[in-house]
Amino acid sequence: MTEEALVIACIRNDANAQQELYARYSPKMLALCYRYARNREDAEDMLQEGFIKVFTQISQFRHTGTLEGWIRRIMVHTCINILKKNRKFSDSMDLIHASGIAANEDTIPSILQAKQVVECIRMLPLGYRTVLNLYAIEGYSHKEIGKMLDIGESTSRSQYTRAKAVLEEILLRKGLMPAPSVGQTNVML
Repeated sequence: MTEEALVIACIRNDANAQQELYARYSPKMLALCYRYARNREDAEDMLQEGFIKVFTQISQFRHTGTLEGWIRRIMVHTCINILKKNRKFSDSMDLIHASGIAANEDTIPSILQAKQVVECIRMLPLGYRTVLNLYAIEGYSHKEIGKMLDIGESTSRSQYTRAKAVLEEILLRKGLMPAPSVGQTNVML
């Protein structure tokens, strides 16, 4: 079924079309939710709530971009809203985890597998992880992130810089990244 036909059928509440849409996009969206959640159960809850929004708002899809991109935006906003609603995000925005850490710039060695990097990102404090995901992975600007999370643009930049530094520290500690030479850095997101 084409994307357009799938959307039209979902607008008509066709259960088979809804099932197909879910089957087509849920694996990628679960991976997205997992980056924001503390565990798989929370990610599945975020996914469920996100797809409820997708199905209730599907008539608003205007075909100006991809359906996947539209669903992704809904999922990201759902994850952020759940974090904010549960106060998990605001409680984790403290700077305690970042004292004395300097950010480094470079690339993560290509030998790292994506799963290992994701697991290391998941080890970040929630506030850092959220800003890192939104900026480096989802492509939102710090201004947009600030509005989404009810924080200042400079706070978003600061959280992102600290997130990169803590991520590098985790990667180094796990032996997943070589130690930088003097004046060299390793993590660039």
